[in-house]
Amino acid sequence: MDFLKKNVDKIVALLTVMVLALFALRIALFLTFSPAGEGTFRYWMYDVLGIEAAAGEERPALPPNQVAWPFDGPLGQYDMASVRRGLQVYRESCSACHGLNQIAFRNLTEIGYSEGAAKEIAAEYTVTDGPDAYGDMFERAGRLTDYFPSPFANQNAAMAANSGAAPPDLSLITKARGDGPNYVYSILTGYGDAPDGFEFNSDVTNYNPYFPTWEILMMAPLFEDMVEYQDGTEANVEQMAADVTNFLMWTAEPNLDDRHKMGFKVTAYMVVLTILLFFSMRVIWRRVKK
Repeated sequence: MDFLKKNVDKIVALLTVMVLALFALRIALFLTFSPAGEGTFRYWMYDVLGIEAAAGEERPALPPNQVAWPFDGPLGQYDMASVRRGLQVYRESCSACHGLNQIAFRNLTEIGYSEGAAKEIAAEYTVTDGPDAYGDMFERAGRLTDYFPSPFANQNAAMAANSGAAPPDLSLITKARGDGPNYVYSILTGYGDAPDGFEFNSDVTNYNPYFPTWEILMMAPLFEDMVEYQDGTEANVEQMAADVTNFLMWTAEPNLDDRHKMGFKVTAYMVVLTILLFFSMRVIWRRVKK
């Protein structure tokens, strides 16, 4: 009791500071742009304090630019030179944040790489393997049978490194988004300076009118001449965006060329069969009519 009497002023001051700090934290969280993702510290704090994230201004995304892709249409085929350039763009830019866990290094032989070249690309990556004879995991160089490794150890690590929003895996991104190829291309080429009077909902987002609210956490991933194409193609933003979109379309549907070829053969066969059946019918029923 003597301790409390002697230090009552200090205890009151400490409690006052704690209350003010808690109030300030509540206000800071309330004004946060993005809603708290489940499982994050911010989500837990929202639950403890009994508050909800402030709603950002709603701005519907602009419709994607329509591009004439070489794979469009029933007879469309991949431009494999562009697909290979897209792989280069992915490796030198996108792979820092986005995984490609549905594609194995052996699949690179399907876009024109020799087995030796695919092995060299695989060996540039470090893959976690194991357990060994002692039950420990270990790291080794990649092999053809391995899949492209994720840049982050797990989902929480990805969220922690990217302001609470884990970058999506890109293997199927052109199928997971409406008008996928045009959406990806528009996002990649849609960065720019915000117009006068535009108010950001957060200080960590970037202007891009092809994304909902016209704000996106991802910084512009492409810049003029950021890669040096081995075939000498000029590496401007539009070209790199088109190449990586071609590549990501291939990762999402690697059998498109074969499917289109088979579709053409089946259609041609059915047309010829229909003509033969038509004339056969005329010959057969002509006898009946007589």
